[in-house]
Amino acid sequence: MSMVLPAENEASFQLGGQKHFNLSVAELIEHAIKRGEAVLTREGALRATTGAFTGRSPKDKYTVADASVRDNIDWGSVNQPMDPETFDRILERVNTYLREKEVFIFDGFAGADEKWRLPIRVINEYAWHNLFVRQLFIRPTEDELKTHKPEFTVVCIPGFKVDPETDGTRSETLIAVSFERKTVIIAGTEYAGEMKKSIFSVMNYLLPEYGVMPMHCSANVGKDGDVALFFGLSGTGKTTLSADPERFLIGDDEHGWSDSGVFNFEGGCYAKCIGLSREKEPQIWEAVRFGTVLENVVLDEHRVPDFHDGSLTENTRAAYPVDYIPGAVIPGIAGHPNVILFLTADAFGVLPPISRLTPEQAMYHFLSGYTSKLAGTERGVTEPEATFSACFGAPFLPRPARVYAEMLGEKIAKHNVDVYLVNTGWTGGPYGVGKRMNLAYTRAMVSAAISGELKQVEYVKDDFFGLSIPTGCPGVPAELLNPRNTWEDKNAYDEKAKELAKRFHDNFSKFKGVSDAVKNAGPKLG
Repeated sequence: MSMVLPAENEASFQLGGQKHFNLSVAELIEHAIKRGEAVLTREGALRATTGAFTGRSPKDKYTVADASVRDNIDWGSVNQPMDPETFDRILERVNTYLREKEVFIFDGFAGADEKWRLPIRVINEYAWHNLFVRQLFIRPTEDELKTHKPEFTVVCIPGFKVDPETDGTRSETLIAVSFERKTVIIAGTEYAGEMKKSIFSVMNYLLPEYGVMPMHCSANVGKDGDVALFFGLSGTGKTTLSADPERFLIGDDEHGWSDSGVFNFEGGCYAKCIGLSREKEPQIWEAVRFGTVLENVVLDEHRVPDFHDGSLTENTRAAYPVDYIPGAVIPGIAGHPNVILFLTADAFGVLPPISRLTPEQAMYHFLSGYTSKLAGTERGVTEPEATFSACFGAPFLPRPARVYAEMLGEKIAKHNVDVYLVNTGWTGGPYGVGKRMNLAYTRAMVSAAISGELKQVEYVKDDFFGLSIPTGCPGVPAELLNPRNTWEDKNAYDEKAKELAKRFHDNFSKFKGVSDAVKNAGPKLG
């Protein structure tokens, strides 16, 4: 069975123009090219550009303060309220807009586990957007299509603009979800990632009611059934590190953890591809072919992608079905995790490349969600910015962070999971002085954590964060494991570490009702 929501106030859409239902990949590509929306690369991928919006626009995102959800939402800068009357007025204008438009419609699912999947419909103004969602969400069988009834509808209409004066919005752009209308409206932006993340936010609201933990993580499984989860914000390495030729990919970004194990929310991958190379990321490189959507990737005169050119944005993307990765787990379902890795891109350059966490430290760092926003993932971010994002996914969490953190703590304890903090960011100094961690070394450390090799080595505690740092790791120079050793100026390291420790402390003070054991698992001041 799938999740079925109350239908009393569900929105309906009046589509008066030409309608294309569930077209094939080839048909959608033909439409996109005919309509001038995109071009084919030399290798057959479809390349589109997204204009002014090359990342998410979180300040234009709203949740409707419907009576049925009002008391459950963590209102604030992430979950900005919109009153139901305003949403309904916009919805009426959206319907008027759609009556005259040619639209492309995809019916499918979010959630590989049939017990917890959400039937969805996506209505698109652009053919390439419809190809994007076809590749990113779970595609139904012919039999499933016959009985498909959407429980949530996403309407993505970049040509429609809201009116800040009459609608009370920040700009002409809007991403708004109504749980009573079971509808997401995305207007005024061509960035395709808004569609995937909107449904992720919906799942993040719905699943905790059923005791299922939604997670912003990638996941893979070994030949013996051992599962690893990789938590982290965009650009920290979830997709890259989980695409491991020695293991089998469950999914690259969004998962649920039920009493049965983990399952992918999606049917595809959305990989950052700035700097993509065959040598470093062979699986992702080979996935860029016919059926793949490239976003904002620069092409040369022969339509060959230049993955090193970030002139349009650093947030270049490739969207492709998960089965483009060899050995991907279809459907994306596996058992309970053995190892969890928290990925952070530390722009301060002071966190260890890998450290083992106690259960209390795991809860502390999960709630903290420290990383650096990397260039391009949001509008206006042009160089790394230190940030804290609760549960490594605050932009997508409708409920208070403690709801998700408590679920994680219970599941870690119940299934005896090992947890590591992995710094994929800077070493030898902060951003601008040091350099980004060598990917080959990060892969070696992750492999050692997953295989259990890091259980066999000695550890030392660092002075600032109380983290347990391994003294050795196969395939990694020992001097890199303790970050202080990589800085020429040790005093500069100490000062930068104190600065970051204070940021952790200041950020964590906002969490109420957290146990003393978890609070005391953070860095020490003074």
